Amino acid sequence: MRIDLHTHSSVSDGTDDPAALLAAALAAGLDVVALTDHDTTAGWAAAEEHRPAGLTVVPGMELSCRWFPFDQPPVSVHLLGYLFDPLHPAFAAERARLRDERLGRAERIVQALAADGYPVSWPELVEHAGGGVVGRPHVARALVRAGVVASVEQAFAGLLHHRSPYYVSKADTDVRQGIALVRAAGGVPVFAHGLATERGRVVGDEAIAAMAAAGLLGLEVDHPDHTVEQRAHLRGLAADLDLVVTGSSDHHGTNKQTPLGACTTDPEQFERLVAAGTGAAPWRD
Repeated sequence: MRIDLHTHSSVSDGTDDPAALLAAALAAGLDVVALTDHDTTAGWAAAEEHRPAGLTVVPGMELSCRWFPFDQPPVSVHLLGYLFDPLHPAFAAERARLRDERLGRAERIVQALAADGYPVSWPELVEHAGGGVVGRPHVARALVRAGVVASVEQAFAGLLHHRSPYYVSKADTDVRQGIALVRAAGGVPVFAHGLATERGRVVGDEAIAAMAAAGLLGLEVDHPDHTVEQRAHLRGLAADLDLVVTGSSDHHGTNKQTPLGACTTDPEQFERLVAAGTGAAPWRD
């Protein structure tokens, strides 16, 4: 059984709509796929409606969070939430706040780029987003369309990098609050790509242990941005903390070159995750 528990559709920053994403997952030989768009469940209805026969779909989301060290600036971290009740009031309110943060940041980035002569405009970007949660990847694609950069990756390495003068921060959720919200909604919180150092600063083992004490239930271990050594370290940490171990592609369609099923989750670990979720159930035959 092949299980990929981290993918994105055009509802956030992927390039395939939910129906096309699920069709691609089936064509890639997956038996189970999770839809985990950023800070939104807006793709759930379409995914449930268009789920191909024979494919199990796990409703989920990737929550934008921060870890706050005692004596250092906050660290950007991501929390995967699975099988939660999307109507839970407090969690729904926090997701709405985060979407507003994303939208405001993207608009400020575009305004700064346009002020310096880059050929991007906010109305054009929103139109191309097609109702999705607008974020930096949409700005990156706008820069590609305008011929400013050759690829999304080049845009993120330069103009949209966190050290760029055009970078704008946003007020993400304290990760311990995020864990509490996912759990309160009956969901399963899993720490995403925790040692992906190429993305920027990462937290240490003590922070992950503190998250586990706050209710974290899993670690995303097998991820394309983790080295063999990092995966081994996280696998040992998950065993020490009795956390579910997941694996996934973090697929974004053509925005990234990582194919569906690039990393997968062990079926026994998947069943542990499903057993822990009480707010929603996988969609399956």
